[in-house]
Amino acid sequence: MWAERIYNIMEHVIVIGSGLGGLFCGAILAKEGYKVKVFEQHCKTGGSLHQFCREGVWFETGMHVIGAFQEGGALNRICSWLGIMDRLRIKPAEDDCFEHFKIGSDGKTFRYAKGATRFVDTLAKDFPEERENIRRYVKAIYDMTREVKLYNLEYAELANRYSDAFHSSVGDFIASFTDNERLQAVLALSNTLYDGDRDVTPAFIHAFTMVCFIEGAAQFAGGSQQLANELAGVITGAGGSVVAANGVTKIEIVDKRVEYIETADGKRHTADRYISSIHPASLFALLDTAKLQRSYQQRISSIPNTCSAFTVYIIFHPKTFPALNYAGYYLDDYSLVWKHNEFSPDTFPTGIMYITPPKTMNDRHAEKMIVNCMMPFDAVRKWENTTVGNRGAEYEAFKRRCEEQIIQKLEKVFPDIRSKIKSIYSASPLTIRDYYKQKDGAMYGIKKDCRNMALSKIMVRTKLNNLLLTGQNINMHGILGVPLTAVMTCGEIVGYRDLLEKINRGSNAG
Repeated sequence: MWAERIYNIMEHVIVIGSGLGGLFCGAILAKEGYKVKVFEQHCKTGGSLHQFCREGVWFETGMHVIGAFQEGGALNRICSWLGIMDRLRIKPAEDDCFEHFKIGSDGKTFRYAKGATRFVDTLAKDFPEERENIRRYVKAIYDMTREVKLYNLEYAELANRYSDAFHSSVGDFIASFTDNERLQAVLALSNTLYDGDRDVTPAFIHAFTMVCFIEGAAQFAGGSQQLANELAGVITGAGGSVVAANGVTKIEIVDKRVEYIETADGKRHTADRYISSIHPASLFALLDTAKLQRSYQQRISSIPNTCSAFTVYIIFHPKTFPALNYAGYYLDDYSLVWKHNEFSPDTFPTGIMYITPPKTMNDRHAEKMIVNCMMPFDAVRKWENTTVGNRGAEYEAFKRRCEEQIIQKLEKVFPDIRSKIKSIYSASPLTIRDYYKQKDGAMYGIKKDCRNMALSKIMVRTKLNNLLLTGQNINMHGILGVPLTAVMTCGEIVGYRDLLEKINRGSNAG
């Protein structure tokens, strides 16, 4: 009887979308005693965490490079509190090289090393006269992360007050430390991890990304799906459910509240609260927008999206290619560092990012490689009204040409790689759009603009009293940004300060 009474007063929450943000929200609320139901339109849960199989080889779809899982890191603390940290297989990148870069125009190579001191020392070997400037740059990006208390799971009584540099453009921020254009380019080389735009992207996005990886760059050993499965396990273990292949098709609004949702199987579901982790454009398509304030819709809909990508998935012949315990990059020339999202059929790609995701913690050889190249949706827009498997011969020829051009760039780094390749598969921006339901196949959700932060900021609260937002389109994207946003979203329900205290107290006790 007592258990039944508790169940009857338990508050119910429905989460729309089972991506990283949706699953973290679901797991946090389940941990806090809420009855959670997660609905996912795709046949597999996890969003960018989920994997697919080709020829017996499992590939990650999006979450390739991770950070903040190291001891003391924010994700380590959250996952420890949730009780799943010790079940995740995470392989730290090399201390002296977590990212490796090669520039085609002069053949020079550069490395990012882990830890603030080691990072400075390593780059200073290539730019000895710039050591002090590199040190000042590193101090500045660390200082910037301290401006946001949530980055370190700390509570702030008052709203954050940001320095002038915080919302400056990333290009101006980097240039404020050095006039050396080559060093400026080297400090920006991994900007494809956030679709960096020199004059538009706020400096804090660059700083958060860099510090996250300087402190704890790593990869999942055995694939990113494990995190999705563990988070789902927290939800189901608490009596909730995570349902794939049954997406939300309608959201009914009454008196500025969500009354119920309908799913693809035709059923209606009610809850006390609802959380959407999908793109705002996809959310608006599910509800009667006449019941929403028009200015709110127009503002959200007018925000541009980040760039998309073309991805090549390579299967190697057994024991022919070494396992690389770092993320690798190739760029044709320093001058192209901010032009990764431009597209020309003849010059694509001007830069690539490649990894060999580990199958185990002790791989000596790689069974696969994933190569990411930024590509604007306009490159495939002529096929935007087609569906998966029915895009036509011209599209297939386009993909084969892109694959070949990418392999040619890989040969600039690994001259004999072609002979070691067994099979190649690929995905275009259309794939990202159709599988993730991201507008224009945006890799990192909406685009943040330092020139108009008010426009590009979406709050977790909505104009509907019982609907909250989460996911990569809100606040920050990425392996760290999305879970931190989930903490913000759940804080609106369970109490922000109390939640942070529980996470920190629980992880320390563990």
